[in-house]
Amino acid sequence: MQWELITNIILILSFIVLGVFFVLAIYQWVTRKSFKKIDRKLRWMPLPLLLMAITYFVFDKLIVLNTRPNGSGEPSFPSTHVMIVATIFFITILALPKYIKKRWICVILDIVMLALISLVGTGRVLSGMHWPLDVFGALGFALIFSEIYLIATKCKRKKK
Repeated sequence: MQWELITNIILILSFIVLGVFFVLAIYQWVTRKSFKKIDRKLRWMPLPLLLMAITYFVFDKLIVLNTRPNGSGEPSFPSTHVMIVATIFFITILALPKYIKKRWICVILDIVMLALISLVGTGRVLSGMHWPLDVFGALGFALIFSEIYLIATKCKRKKK
């Protein structure tokens, strides 16, 4: 089985999901004529993505904790594929109820996204690109970024 190909396809799918939210945010910005009137769930999406990019830079360029099991010598901790897919899908799980009102549809989509995250993690290990610790580290970072997103979208400013 071509695990690397499968994980790359799921990575592209996660970028497509992110693109849908980006288009929705642009649509709201144009139709509502104000950046402040874009839904909170959409306005705060760049935050976990920025944190993810910083984490990637730190562990890929500054602090190399581990190298790939395939002998390439490339940094492997955390798994970038898993971190990206998990972060995008976790924040999607948090944002979906705002846009899809039928609970059962959200539950099905949540299960599909969690299965895809698991598939990427398993595939990265089976393809020899990452150690299991790389995958668990990436999941940990994705959970932290998602929690920060959740906190940011729940906070309400008091009007003066």
